[in-house]
Parts: sequence; structure tokens; C-alpha cells
Amino acid sequence: MALQYAPNDPFSLEPVDLGPLAVDEVLVRMAGVGVCHTDWTAAAGTVPLPTPFVLGHEGAGTVVATGPGASTLAVGDQVVLSFDACRTCRQCTTGHPAYCVLSAALNYTGTRLDGTTTMSRQGRPVHGSWFGQSSFGTHAVASVRNAINVGALPEGLPLDILGPLGCGLLTGAGTVFHVLRPRPGQSIAVFGLGTVGLSAVMAAAVAGCHPIIGVDPNPLRRHTGDDLGCTHTLDPAATDDIGWSLAEITGVGADYTVDTVGSGAVVRQALEALRTPGLCATLGLQAMENDVTIDQGHLLLGRTLTGVIEGDADPHDLVPHLIALWQQGRFPFDRLVRRFPFHRVEDAVEAGRTGKVVKPVLVFD
Repeated sequence: MALQYAPNDPFSLEPVDLGPLAVDEVLVRMAGVGVCHTDWTAAAGTVPLPTPFVLGHEGAGTVVATGPGASTLAVGDQVVLSFDACRTCRQCTTGHPAYCVLSAALNYTGTRLDGTTTMSRQGRPVHGSWFGQSSFGTHAVASVRNAINVGALPEGLPLDILGPLGCGLLTGAGTVFHVLRPRPGQSIAVFGLGTVGLSAVMAAAVAGCHPIIGVDPNPLRRHTGDDLGCTHTLDPAATDDIGWSLAEITGVGADYTVDTVGSGAVVRQALEALRTPGLCATLGLQAMENDVTIDQGHLLLGRTLTGVIEGDADPHDLVPHLIALWQQGRFPFDRLVRRFPFHRVEDAVEAGRTGKVVKPVLVFD
């Protein structure tokens, strides 16, 4: 496992002991795990976690053991791991598991609900259950609630790169499909062309949006956006007024905007870039407390600003749908991925953080 003993500490690759599985848990041998912005912000202490802890929340692998009540999965099943949810509260039963009443307890505390940990080292607890999995390791303990059986994969789609479908890709695509719900011909602008932003771009192309405008200072990411569905890309550093530039492209502003950055300046730009009425979805995480200042006049004129977690999607529905879209050639997320061997976890995190790689994925022998 890749352990961290304090915020900002380097990862320490060490063996751990896995305790007995709970009744509805499964043990997954990892094929690959994506490195996500949320992982490195948590590693920096943005999300308070008990130490030592194990991160990783975009895992994919094969079930190698099951708890006595894990009847919906079997040894040998190929699974994508996503966020955990109780599946019984009102939010879960009405199709919004990302807003589960137990979301924080299941995903961010480092323990099961009963306070036990899934791992230990030399008799001392190692805190896991990060997004219900902690998949920065050769094995991860998850539950039937957040392990999605992907069945037999299409030819040419390897299991080791599927993990990002459980979070980053789910978030961007789910926001377009389930929150914005654009009609063909409506316009959209996406601020930030990382994994989340580019998955929103691909989903917007599937939905028939036009124009699709990507905004990012990184020329490589703008080029990728051009390849994956953007009709226009803009460099905010080279544009005096993003809102004006978008208005020139769309005529009166975008029907929809997506903010994947989360800074106050970008949220404000994304809101101001809308037509009236229009809807802006903000997805980017900067910190648990992040003050954003907007002009109320933009809201009074009929614009809407909404926050979205995990694309407001049910992974058990959306992950198989995204795989089907990949098979049709309409959601080529594999083009975002670069593999790193697990022992190079520090390199993978740095490549993602600096923008050299859109989606680093750690793979295992």
C-alpha cells in the first residue's frame, strides 16, 4: 500500500494486513487506479484524515474474495470502484447516491461505520475506506454498494484503465447527462480541460451540443479538447474578457457552463459567460471552505449557479453506459490515460498536478 503518515509526506510503499471482510464487502485485486485531483488535495491536508492513511478512489480490478453477504458479486468478477453510499436513505432511493446522508461517514473518515479499519500494520490501524476503497495498493476492500460489475469488456478496452470511470469521468459526464441535460444544438462552455472537463466535453458532444467551447491555459489540453469534441478552445491568459469572447462565439452567451476549477475568479467567469437564462455547474474542489463572490444581478437576471458532486450520477448505471459509449467510439476516454507502474506513484501524482498528463493511472504487475 502507499501509506502517508502526515499531510504532504511522501508516499511510503509498505505491506499491510487486511482483516476479515465484513458481511457485504469484497476484496479486489487491483489492475489499475487513477490519480485524481481530490487525492493530491487530500494528501496536502485539505481533507482532514487520521494517519496513517491510504488514498486512491478510482480503482478497477478483479474480485478475489467476498464477505458472507456479498451475494451480488462473485470471485472473478471484474469491477470498477466508485464512491460509497448507503443505498437506503431518501437520496439514494430516489437516484441521488452522491448526496447520501451517510456520504461523509462512508467516504472520508478512514474507517467503516462501526469505527473499525480495513487495514493494519504491525498491530496498529491503517486508515482506509477512502471513497469506500483506498485503492492505492495491490488490493482494496470495497462493498457491493460501490463495486460495479462491468462484465465482459469490449475488445480493446483493458480493465486497468477503467478506474477513472468511477469518479473523474463520472463527474464530468454525469453533470452533462443528469444535471444540465442539454438539448441538441444548445451551447456549452467548459472551464478547465482536465479529466472532469474533458469528460464533460465528450458528454456534450454525445448530447449534440453546439458550440462546445473549452477554456484552459494549457495548450496541450486545449489541443486534446479540439480532438475530443470542442468546436472552439480559448486561452484565458490570452483573452482580456472571456465572457466577451464566448459571446462572440455563441451570440448572446452560453446556454450552459461547467466550472471544473473551483476558484472564485473562474466560478464568476463561468456564471457571467451564461446567456439569460442559463445554468452554470461548479464541480472543482479547492478546499473544504472556499469563499466565492458573485454578482447577485447575474442571478436575478435568470442565471443559475449549482454545485454538483460525482455528476449526481448512480455509478451502477452510468459506468456501464460510458463503457457502451466507448464501444461506439463516442466517449474515447482512453486517450486521456497514461500508465505509471505503482512504485512511481510520486511521479504519477506530480504529472497530474502539473498538467503534464491528463489522467495518470497506476498499474500493477
